[in-house]
Amino acid sequence: MDNGSMKSILFMATLFVTSVALVRADITYHLLKEIPIGGEGGWDYLSVDSAARRLYVSHASKVVIIDLAKSTVAGEITNTPGVHGVALAPELHRGLVTCGRESKAALVDLTTLQILSKTETGANPDGMLFEPGHQEFYTFNGRGESATVIDAKSGKVVATIPLGGKPEFAVVDVSANLVFNNLEDKNELVAIDTGKHTVVHRWPISPGEEASGLAFDETHHHLFLGCGNKLMAMMDSASGKVLATVPIGDGVDANAFDPGTQLAFASCGDGTTTIARAAGDTLTVVQTLQTERGSRTMTIDPATHNIYLAAATFEAPVAGQRRGKMAPGSFKILVYGMEK
Repeated sequence: MDNGSMKSILFMATLFVTSVALVRADITYHLLKEIPIGGEGGWDYLSVDSAARRLYVSHASKVVIIDLAKSTVAGEITNTPGVHGVALAPELHRGLVTCGRESKAALVDLTTLQILSKTETGANPDGMLFEPGHQEFYTFNGRGESATVIDAKSGKVVATIPLGGKPEFAVVDVSANLVFNNLEDKNELVAIDTGKHTVVHRWPISPGEEASGLAFDETHHHLFLGCGNKLMAMMDSASGKVLATVPIGDGVDANAFDPGTQLAFASCGDGTTTIARAAGDTLTVVQTLQTERGSRTMTIDPATHNIYLAAATFEAPVAGQRRGKMAPGSFKILVYGMEK
């Protein structure tokens, strides 16, 4: 057995042991630290590679990589205009960045952080994921109302899937050979067959509306949807039935699920993150975490159970503005967790 395999086994064993303990513990999240990034421009998706201790943060026209062991910026992926985020395939040392302004996706070497190739997608690629069963990347194209499927090794387009609505976050169920995706403007969730590259289910999300964020509990077959009408919905991934809902804040964007603690998270632009416990077919709010206004995007590290949110300081708005300008150099990552 090589060193890489041994490290992977030890990592998973540690994750399992801590998960068993934490699922029974009382949970209270609080701010652990802030990681300054600086610069100007907005942000969108965050992605974490637990084993490599790396956090990938979309920022303006680039992806910033943070070394989580040192809490410092470790590198950048540049030349990604209109970047929304990056899907990670660590086992292939590949990533795929969605470049919204170009309507292209950039295939990246995660070791060198260099772009290997760019591929045309549908208009305004936004969300993205890696589907390990077929080793394919998916981009979810906002204006194109479609998904583009790209071979993770060659960077070539495999299929284009019409979705019939504006896609947002997506997740993959490897065992069921399905990719799930929110259609924000249709109040639907679609299921895509990863072998046939076709939509096989369209499920209404009522009483939820305008879902953006999406997370998945593979063990219990539960999907967690962050809905624009201030609800987080838990849906059965086999039947499409909405099992439970809980109230959340205003302006939700991202959702996350921690299999170790059975907690679901919904991060909202009003400066709150709702934390709810899933038990059977029930969902119960256990904490409303105060974050910072505008901190609507989030990811989770299942190894440490920490969540990461993007934030910045904004100046007071002037007449006619919804919010003020972003203060130069104020962009940062907020780290919340259960550590003392």
